[in-house]
Amino acid sequence: MRILLIEDDTVLRQVLARSLSEAGHHVDSCDNLSDAATLWSLQPFDAVLLDLNLPASRQPEAPSANGLELLRAARARGDHTPVLILTARNRTDERIEGLNSGADDYLGKPFELDEVEARLRALVRRSRSWLDDIQTLGALTLERQKRRFLVGGEELSLPSREFQVLWELMSPVGRVVSKADLADKLSDLDDLLAPNALEAFISRLRKKLAGSGVGIRTLRGLGYALVLEGE
Repeated sequence: MRILLIEDDTVLRQVLARSLSEAGHHVDSCDNLSDAATLWSLQPFDAVLLDLNLPASRQPEAPSANGLELLRAARARGDHTPVLILTARNRTDERIEGLNSGADDYLGKPFELDEVEARLRALVRRSRSWLDDIQTLGALTLERQKRRFLVGGEELSLPSREFQVLWELMSPVGRVVSKADLADKLSDLDDLLAPNALEAFISRLRKKLAGSGVGIRTLRGLGYALVLEGE
């Protein structure tokens, strides 16, 4: 998943980012409302972790702001990205306000790191409930909840970025995914994926799928799609 982490506590932000990155996610983080609004408008995310008490900008002594302003603006423009609020403001009336503003879940501080990731996964699964948990094409199977690919019943071991490419191509099977969308999913803000790097991932995946009956077709001007070989 690609996650936007909005938290002004430096230590907590670093701990969360490291924990989520080690779990295999791409994390973009910021510590103020202005930068968060810019990031969220420029980059699609699978989920957002949102603190409520934030500086309005990165300027020294910037006034404090409420993260719900950012959430309401996102919902007003039709953005349905799952949002998990992380905050010390955990009274019932504050939780109700957050949920009424468009939050999908609410977790009070302090919390366990494992619970944060578990809740994120649940929110994303819920938002993608139209996808079957198990999808199969030829001898290739994706088990979403277990986050693994099988070829002929044997688990297919893939590096993180190759795994993400194949995951996108099977979400759902037959979907045409543009090069730009794949590059966005695989890029970090400070490390944009070069076109030749994406082509290298595709090339390696094609070799690993050999014998599965499944191939990756390049559709000129459109992107890539998984197809049964011979189609």
